[in-house]
Amino acid sequence: MNVVIICTDTLRWDYLGCYGNDWIATPNLDVLAGESALFVDAFAEGLPTIPVRRVLMTGRNIFPFYYHPQKSDMVQSLGWHPLYDEDVTLAEHLQSRGYHTAFFNDVYHMMKPGKNFHRGFDQWFWTRGQEADPYILADPNKARPLMARVGRELPDTSWVIRHLLLREQWGGEIDTCVARTMQRAADWVRSYSLSKPFYLHVETFDPHEPWDPPAEYAEQYASDYGDTLVGVAAPPRVDLLTEKQFEHVRAAYAGEVTLVDRWVGQLLDALREAGRLEDTVVVFTSDHGCMMGEQGQIHKGRDRLRNQVTQVPLLVRHPGGEAAGRRISGFCQHQDIMPTVLSLMEEPVPDRVLGRNLWPQVRGDDSGVPEVVVSGFGSCAAVRTREWNYVRTWVRSSNPNETPVEELYDLKADPAELINVVADHPRVARELAERLEAHIKAFAPLTTGSFQKAAEADALLTFDALPSLK
Repeated sequence: MNVVIICTDTLRWDYLGCYGNDWIATPNLDVLAGESALFVDAFAEGLPTIPVRRVLMTGRNIFPFYYHPQKSDMVQSLGWHPLYDEDVTLAEHLQSRGYHTAFFNDVYHMMKPGKNFHRGFDQWFWTRGQEADPYILADPNKARPLMARVGRELPDTSWVIRHLLLREQWGGEIDTCVARTMQRAADWVRSYSLSKPFYLHVETFDPHEPWDPPAEYAEQYASDYGDTLVGVAAPPRVDLLTEKQFEHVRAAYAGEVTLVDRWVGQLLDALREAGRLEDTVVVFTSDHGCMMGEQGQIHKGRDRLRNQVTQVPLLVRHPGGEAAGRRISGFCQHQDIMPTVLSLMEEPVPDRVLGRNLWPQVRGDDSGVPEVVVSGFGSCAAVRTREWNYVRTWVRSSNPNETPVEELYDLKADPAELINVVADHPRVARELAERLEAHIKAFAPLTTGSFQKAAEADALLTFDALPSLK
């Protein structure tokens, strides 16, 4: 049996039709949901981009985080670092079991110097051009005309300049990063000719900012969108925009979601046309979501660990059609995907995996469903139960601009998590703080590791790089 895992970036769970959204078009993912088990209570464990991929690729919790400074990386954050040497990735595990493994990716952060997320893949393909990828000369003078359409001042060093110059090379939506990544993966599926089963891992950075879909996609949600570029550098707060500008930011993000759906659909069509859906487990998820006006906020953030950011879509399609169209309640997280996939493939699960197989839950056995899930983002963490979501600073930050956070949301009275009631429920806050502290103590010994240890003695190579013979 084969497996295909598709992960998007910053795709809100509630912006998909299959999760109840009634104003954004996501027809391809809605069809996939009708063929899949849809998990309604899926949450990220470690955020944002790089931490999530560490969890997704290893099936292992990573919170509480450790800080490992990364040379040449503009992001310096707790948990933001390469895979540990000790980690056993899904690609490495399946490669050792005789699978052909292939990786299609346009997430620049995973390919930065020193990162190692292509470990275990027989083939890997990197679509260049997302965010701060140094793929094009960032000449601010060449970008001035476009910068004037963004709607706010940008420093000459902004990564947005690269995006603005790169978008000038688009001949159409086929040139967007998500289109190039998904089309390349679809072509690979159609041409795959080996007899061995395969594991295909596909990553797309969209709909992560810059929110800049081809205009026709945004115009589905704001007919006067025109040539605005306000979504390219949307600020963190709504009050920094005019009402019309915010409308265009929402339209740009919605257009990105529909664009992603369109090109994920191309990959799904290729699997269907090649007859692969009959012997392939397909998983679709995202790393996290973002605020889009709630509490006056835009974007994700360490202090925004509410359902708009921490909850994720999760669809698992069984090739035999089991649980097709069923909505599965009960908490689950990214670390559960790897053991679930391996169980469906009837493959062993590495000892290092800490997640759990979700298929008993799909079949009605709720005995393994946790009562609480914990999500961490930098110096903040959230403890979520059925009744409450408690967010607080869990470790002192060296950043003087980071103020301590403590929030509590009553999920029965306020399911949208808009009103902080921590002052009204000190006992609840104290109990959940104790749960967080217990979780940190229990997992701290499990979330550390090492990098780039010396090779074993029997790994010596000859001068012409061929394995030495004994």
